[in-house]
Amino acid sequence: MNKKKIFDIDVTDFRLPKIPGRTILIGILILLAGIALFSSFYQIDPEEVGVILRFGKFVRKTEPGLHIKIPIAEVVLKVPVQRQLKQEFGFQTQMPGVRARSAEGRFLDESLMLTGDLNVAVVEWIVQYRVADPYEYLFKVREVTETFRNINEAVMRNVIGDRTVTEVLTVGRQGIEVDVQEKLQELCKQYQTGITIDQVVLQDVNPPDPVKPSWDEVNQAQQQRDRLINEARAEYNEVVPRARGEAQQAVLQAEGYSVDRTNRAEGDAARFKALYEEYRRAPQVTRKRMYLETMQKVIPQMGGKLILDSAAEGIIPLLPFDTFKSLVPDGNRSGGGNQ
Repeated sequence: MNKKKIFDIDVTDFRLPKIPGRTILIGILILLAGIALFSSFYQIDPEEVGVILRFGKFVRKTEPGLHIKIPIAEVVLKVPVQRQLKQEFGFQTQMPGVRARSAEGRFLDESLMLTGDLNVAVVEWIVQYRVADPYEYLFKVREVTETFRNINEAVMRNVIGDRTVTEVLTVGRQGIEVDVQEKLQELCKQYQTGITIDQVVLQDVNPPDPVKPSWDEVNQAQQQRDRLINEARAEYNEVVPRARGEAQQAVLQAEGYSVDRTNRAEGDAARFKALYEEYRRAPQVTRKRMYLETMQKVIPQMGGKLILDSAAEGIIPLLPFDTFKSLVPDGNRSGGGNQ
């Protein structure tokens, strides 16, 4: 080898060995073949479906597992069809337990809504959905995620606009969720988005911050009104049924008394008529019977009884005067007479 001196340094001049062009070509081909072989295999996860495009055209779908495709010519798009996806409106979850809310401003445009009675409410909600048709989800709608958000906002504004602010903030939440889910699913099917709606969940629904104090005062007044109404109804339910019961009892007692007096009068009249008929047929016998019946009622009511024969003599020692002394009136104790 020749030696040259450069800057007083000896450098050995050498030449690279020549490599044939065929060898380089073979190496390139082997490298390309390895890359092609490596890129021919792809894996689809259990919750996904693979959509195969050949030169940009849809050709087939593949199920979870290991598959082979044509290198370079075919491209795989993986779509999570078993995973439940969600979209948040009016807020955004930055991390578990921490959310950026609509009050911060950037979400206020989509959450501030006009109700049917021309009031304003701030509505936050979540939509949970799944991809039912990967082909429609990828190719039927351009920018399907943004379109889906726009559909959600339009449907929610439509439903909120048909209700009063009281319904939106209090008792109408479940009805709103059901209506939004039904209409949203109908529009997704109409637009061929390939999306199935699982659930619509309303989150915080509040009046705007500037009117919250007034709204709280209105709520307190309504609660006080409802409390007074419930107390009045409770007292009404206690007093009115009792008064009605007492009135019904008085009516029944009067009716019973009327029936009793009528029956007694009719019975007395019938007995008097029967007695008169007996008296007319046998006056003496009837008179004596009446006398005996009267004595039978009167005598048991007397305290002590003393029966004397008008012809009896010498009975004074036998009379228990101490017993009958209390039976003789004061005005008659000095007089005579038989008892």
